[in-house]
Amino acid sequence: MKSMEMDKKTVNILVAEDDDIDFKALKRAFKECEISNPVIRAEDGQIALDILKKGEINFPFILLVDLKMPRMDGFQLIDEIRNDKKLTKTIIFVLTTSDNENDLKQAYERHIAGYIIKSDFRSGFIKAIKMLDYYCEVIVFSK
Repeated sequence: MKSMEMDKKTVNILVAEDDDIDFKALKRAFKECEISNPVIRAEDGQIALDILKKGEINFPFILLVDLKMPRMDGFQLIDEIRNDKKLTKTIIFVLTTSDNENDLKQAYERHIAGYIIKSDFRSGFIKAIKMLDYYCEVIVFSK
C-alpha cells in the first residue's frame, strides 16, 4: 500500500458501492490514511461480478462490498463469487452501514475476511481503513 518492497505487487481494491457519498467518504479516508492503491468502483454487485469474471482487475486484489445495492446486493455477489471456482478465494471485506446482527452472521457464514461498519467515519472507519492497509502489507496473497 504506502511503501511496497520491490518484489511485492501493489494490492488493487475493487469497491462494490452504489452510494456516491459513501464512495467519496471512502476515497477521503484512503487519502487521509495516505493509501494510494488503485481503486476500481462498481456501482452494484452485477458490475463487480462482471469486472471479476472478465479479469478487469489485476491480482492481487481485495474486494470491499456494500450489502445494500440495487440489481445484485452484496450477499448475492458474495454467493456468486464463492460458487465460482476461479473466484472463490477472493478476499472480501463487507463495508456497510448495517449493524444488524443477522447481516453480520450471514456475512461471516459466507467466509468474509471482515465486517466493517462505515457509520462512525471519524474513529472506527478510519481505523478499519488503516487495518486494510496493514493487511495488504503483511498478507501473502495466493492466486
